[in-house]
Amino acid sequence: MLKFSNFLFPESREPESDARVIRESLEEAKLCDELGVEVLWLAEHHFDGNCAYVDPVTFAAAVAACTRRIRIGFAVAQVSLHHPIRLAEQIALLDNLTEGRLIVGLGRGTAYNVYEYQGYGIDWQEAGPRYAEAEGIMLQAWTSTEGFEHHGQFWDLKVPRLRPAPFTRPHPTVLRAASSEEGALHLARRGLPFLMNVQSLEATRARLAAYRATLAESGFDAAHVADCMANSWVWRNVVVAETDAEAARIGIPAFEAMQEHRRALRERIYAEQGIRMVQEVAPPARVQVDHALIYGSPATVAAKMAEIDETGVGGVICSFRLGPMPAAAARDSIRLFMTHVAPAFQARRSAAE
Repeated sequence: MLKFSNFLFPESREPESDARVIRESLEEAKLCDELGVEVLWLAEHHFDGNCAYVDPVTFAAAVAACTRRIRIGFAVAQVSLHHPIRLAEQIALLDNLTEGRLIVGLGRGTAYNVYEYQGYGIDWQEAGPRYAEAEGIMLQAWTSTEGFEHHGQFWDLKVPRLRPAPFTRPHPTVLRAASSEEGALHLARRGLPFLMNVQSLEATRARLAAYRATLAESGFDAAHVADCMANSWVWRNVVVAETDAEAARIGIPAFEAMQEHRRALRERIYAEQGIRMVQEVAPPARVQVDHALIYGSPATVAAKMAEIDETGVGGVICSFRLGPMPAAAARDSIRLFMTHVAPAFQARRSAAE
């Protein structure tokens, strides 16, 4: 049955707020650990304040030091911005520090913010092939016991055996992001679970049905299909309050302000340079309140989660702190969710097991 997690994606509006928001984020991580949240997902974004701690690898080490049970996931590490051996070493160390609590979400990098690539001196049009080559290198580094050589498009490497070796064998748990149906079906043909970005409920149902069908068509048996579904996650923004009206009062302005802040630097770069990575004809589901935000009383939110549960997906990545929302409001929302929404689904899962 459905698992619940928190996407810790804290916005900092100005540099003077960075240190405070980072401290508040660690407090939120500790609260999630205490309340029994399954996974704490960390983002990676640069230069714009959309993710205050910027680097999920470094921040994960701090989270690991102040938590005991919760799993720590990347949603996702922007692999095309990293040297693959350096990233493989860092992740192997984190896997040891957490004793296997790590979930390594990998992706090519942002599909929207060209300035992130420009700041690292990377051609954004190389992001896809850089990611594909880097992922292969990382998997080989984690599993090779003799060292290896690699000669590719972007890297020429002569690598001794990686130290430390990962705690988890043969390598840390890896998930891949898929921002399109084509990406999800590509992973289905490989027999791999995936992380889905924010979509409408209708699109989520359709994409998961196509993903499940493609797994079966690709020759994977029912047990493997079920395992892939159980280990796939969908993302929603979530605000829980005592009443629907209170959740709307808190959540809708914060969500709308968050979307505007995320758009601002991207639009400035377009005005200055004429570069836009994605041409969107209409506002996508991820920026629309009706599709991207689940808000309301515990009963209302539980009903919305039940609709997602019916798709058969394994878990929901919930973003609780949205845009300029105060940390206290996010903590209240998490507490209400974990004490009044999650228990019903946990009971179903226990009964099923």
